[in-house]
Amino acid sequence: MTTKPVILCVDDDPAVLSAISRDLRKRYGEQYRIVRSEAAEAALETLRELKQRNDAVALFLVDQRMPDLNGVEFLMQAIHLFPEARRALLTAYADTDAAIQAINSVAIHHYLLKPWDPPEEKLYPVLDDLLEDWLSEYRPPFTGVRLIGHRWSAEAHTLKDFMARNHIPYRYLDVEVNAEAKALMETLNAQSARLPLVIFPDGEMMEAPETRLVANKVGLKTQPQERFYDLAIVGGGPAGLAAAVYGASEGLRTVMIEREAPGGQAGTSSRIENYLGFPSGISGSELARRASDQAKRFGVEIIAPQEAVSLKVDGPYRVIQLADGSEVSCHALIVAVGLSYSKLDVPGIDHLYGKGVYYGASLTEATSCKDQPVFIVGAGNSAGQAAVYLSQSASKVIILVRGDSLGAKMSQYLVDRIEHTPNIEVRLNSVPIEVFGTDHLERITICHVPTGQQETLPAIGLFVFIGAVPSTHWLANGVKQDRYGFIPTGPALIENGKPPPGWPLKREPMLLEASIPGVFVVGDVRANSVKRVASAVGEGSIAVQFVHQYLTEVR
Repeated sequence: MTTKPVILCVDDDPAVLSAISRDLRKRYGEQYRIVRSEAAEAALETLRELKQRNDAVALFLVDQRMPDLNGVEFLMQAIHLFPEARRALLTAYADTDAAIQAINSVAIHHYLLKPWDPPEEKLYPVLDDLLEDWLSEYRPPFTGVRLIGHRWSAEAHTLKDFMARNHIPYRYLDVEVNAEAKALMETLNAQSARLPLVIFPDGEMMEAPETRLVANKVGLKTQPQERFYDLAIVGGGPAGLAAAVYGASEGLRTVMIEREAPGGQAGTSSRIENYLGFPSGISGSELARRASDQAKRFGVEIIAPQEAVSLKVDGPYRVIQLADGSEVSCHALIVAVGLSYSKLDVPGIDHLYGKGVYYGASLTEATSCKDQPVFIVGAGNSAGQAAVYLSQSASKVIILVRGDSLGAKMSQYLVDRIEHTPNIEVRLNSVPIEVFGTDHLERITICHVPTGQQETLPAIGLFVFIGAVPSTHWLANGVKQDRYGFIPTGPALIENGKPPPGWPLKREPMLLEASIPGVFVVGDVRANSVKRVASAVGEGSIAVQFVHQYLTEVR
């Protein structure tokens, strides 16, 4: 959202105001937005609105003689809102002494005598110089969402993570250390606002909003456009995105429903270096963005954030109920919901979530760990990628591994990278047993399991990558799952040469098909799957071929 810089002209004489506005538009209308006001107080209110929208003001052109505030008094207030704007007075001959004094006292850049005819000689040359001078120092303001909060706010962390993962341009202003944040809240009379405060490009403000409200405001799709699709995909990680691309590119009306942001757990990875075709690696966020753009180009309807809460079978239709009460029907369903990190069960941790304790990479918090010690719990690839990334800012990164080997679950290239990074320390056979802090994480106690020896160390961040919980509770009443919640498919459903109980078809379940015909499962949530991005993408693309076979049966 971009707007032209503003030239504001203020004069209580309607005829003069009309004339100066006309001349300004004639000369500068293509490059600047000409805003006019007949009253100084109204003009100040306009400036506050421009400030709230983060617009730029290039020039004030103000009459000296006005009834409520004279030109100099107006400019003394205006420069607090836009100190970089150039300032010029419109004066009569009798006001020239006051104008000259104003140049010295309040840094007026110039004064112009009325009338200014012809403008080509008496107006434009002066304003050209002022505007050229302003442009030489002008840096376009940030035009995305502004988020004002404080460092240890769990709500601010949630909003930052949500906007980053959904590729919503935003700027975070910490009210405790950022002078701009404090000044902006004063300008907007929002000192008593409940933080975090979100300010949108159009100037609208929301106090501590839910992510759903932010999503609706910035134009993310949270509602499906249709009631029926050939193919519905629940889950927007690599497997779901691959299925969406292949399904839509082959002519299927396809919708993808994602509860947080496209990319899933892989989308939070700081760097994926073993994915085919990217020799220098690629961030999970960038991979997710590219895949989402590709899916949209083929016509996939991406619904996010939105959550599936139940599934029912109605003849040839598979009906998904969403969290907001709406429903989506389809012939074929691909389940690609992936996994969620298990919660760390140690004393003191619950109230510190988002205040130094994070599940997953939480790359938005890396800058807050600058020159401070952080801990990572886990030994998988995600933990390794996070350790390498955080080592660039943190003073020290300590990886706590319950087992006796870092390479048991982590790719060798990451093990090598960690071993050659001087400020990463790996502690094997070690686990966290307690965390401490009032309004944020301050210390962590770790235990060396074989000896029982305990040690309490300072910590500013704890990033947890332990275990994985399938997000399959919404399928519990119909789709067969193992005791951990993973979904077996195809041959894994066959027992004693027979399909699962209740299987209605003469044929056996296809390779990626679950215990309900027309429901296919791909990616990490599938029982005994390979937990890698490449395999998830492969399963997502293969599943579409089975969908075509199933649709042939249904039709």
